[in-house]
Amino acid sequence: MDGLQPLIDFVAKHPRLLVITGAGCSTAAGIPDYRDENGAWKRREPMRYQLFVGDALARQRYWARSMLGWTTMAHALPTAAHHALAQLERAGRINLLVTQNVDGLHQVAGSTNVVDLHGRIDTVCCLGCGARSPRRALQEDLMARNPDWLALDARSLPDGDADLESLDFAAFDVPDCPQCGGLLKPDVVFFGESVPRDRVAAVREALAKADAVLVAGSSLMVYSGYRFVEEAVAVGKPVAMVNRGRTRADSVFRLKVEAEVGEVLAALTSQQAEDAAAQG
Repeated sequence: MDGLQPLIDFVAKHPRLLVITGAGCSTAAGIPDYRDENGAWKRREPMRYQLFVGDALARQRYWARSMLGWTTMAHALPTAAHHALAQLERAGRINLLVTQNVDGLHQVAGSTNVVDLHGRIDTVCCLGCGARSPRRALQEDLMARNPDWLALDARSLPDGDADLESLDFAAFDVPDCPQCGGLLKPDVVFFGESVPRDRVAAVREALAKADAVLVAGSSLMVYSGYRFVEEAVAVGKPVAMVNRGRTRADSVFRLKVEAEVGEVLAALTSQQAEDAAAQG
């Protein structure tokens, strides 16, 4: 594969990697991404935190779409990219994996040292009492309250969303927190919401110990992930990228492989295994 050897050399030279992943790792699992290869939105911007908490109709619209889009997320399986990164971790090459995805597929594939920077879509939190509960339980409640909506045909969108427009969402019944009656929200970081400080601190601690950064399947257009590349470059740590199309950090990469991330990472780990067997 074109460009593979420089990546193999990069990983060999920098045995403790901080890995940052994005939507490109999960598109092969059937989960759509937000941006095209130029880094532009494919559709309108996702839900903003301020709108979600301040507008009851916006919440009804969100949960109606989520009820129909949840199936895509719930049934998604890890891709070649997820399995390759789990293999790299088992080989002791990953200091920390930081994912901007909310699908949990890195953990399903076997990665254990993971920071879910933007949270997890399979968990629901209450904005009143802070209680957390499985998303699947809320899904059952939503379907029981809104059976007529289940017959609607809606195209899947990123992060468990679905394409529903021009409907009267005021009729959609959204449950409140069963413990305190508060607002329920997916346990993810919406646009306009800050990443929890403990997650940022954990990434910075790992970055200080890492030899280099590898970005896989992300355009880095969202600052929450891009800032760690900025910080790595500021202290002289090299950054490599595997991603198709334009990214926010193209000017600072030591190496960029423009190809499908799963194919590249699978080829990388396969070659490493062959080299290890030959040496053994």
